[in-house]
Amino acid sequence: MPEKTFHSGFVTIVGRPNVGKSTLMNALIGEKIAIVSQRPQTTRTRIMGVATSDRWQMVFLDTPGVHNPRTRLGEYMMQSVQDAMDGMDALLMLVDASAIGPNDRQLAQEMAQKKTGKLLVLNKIDLLRKDQLLDIIASFSDLGYDGIVPVSARTGDGLEELTQALVKLLPEGPRYFPEDMVTDQPERLICAEMIREKALRHLRDEVPHGIGVEMMAIRQVSEELTEIHATIYCEREGHKGIIIGRQGAMLRQIGTEAREDIERLLNTHVNLKLWVKVRPDWRNNASDLRTLGYE
Repeated sequence: MPEKTFHSGFVTIVGRPNVGKSTLMNALIGEKIAIVSQRPQTTRTRIMGVATSDRWQMVFLDTPGVHNPRTRLGEYMMQSVQDAMDGMDALLMLVDASAIGPNDRQLAQEMAQKKTGKLLVLNKIDLLRKDQLLDIIASFSDLGYDGIVPVSARTGDGLEELTQALVKLLPEGPRYFPEDMVTDQPERLICAEMIREKALRHLRDEVPHGIGVEMMAIRQVSEELTEIHATIYCEREGHKGIIIGRQGAMLRQIGTEAREDIERLLNTHVNLKLWVKVRPDWRNNASDLRTLGYE
């Protein structure tokens, strides 16, 4: 019998803010690597996730939502989108099918010009009627994508079809990473992002956009216990009080939920200690951006 061919490649996921890129990547690789929230611009940098079977390996690059940057952080985010498209083997252009606007269509038209295999992925189809979905598919059908795949990253509907369509676009190639590897993200960075995710979940108004998390120390106290110290940065003194909350209630809630996720990640008990500090306009400060891992 002829030996089965192995397909592999780098797949960049692109879309407007809040269309479900991180949720989709997490679902495709079967692990929570990228944080998710209802807030736009949750993802701030390129995040790699790896899915492997006996026939293929897909290296996904989750990117920040495409938007017009207003800070140095925003400029860094948009540069990371461009960087993720260099050398890609396939492109997933993701659209929230339940809330399509002119900016989504414009971006889909721009991405259709990319000289690579590409799929238009219509996400959140669980929020649509079938006739609505058919109309949307028809409205995008003339852009020149290799396929239009409806999915729900939240429920898993359509993910098998998406995987099979993607395999057909990938070239024959090697296994780039060990089959048990799911990301190149350092544990300390994933832990920092988990803390930020919980802050995004509970904070309102403009506070979440000005939050950054720095891991100060991760120390293994014993085989069963890891101690983690982290600082949450915000841009205004008034925001600091909101993050801490009345008698520290908000900070405790953020810490408790983050600790539960981190314990699952590290497979150990965690003593998580959080501080809150003000760094005015850190999103426009090159030194602060470097400290927080963005430049």
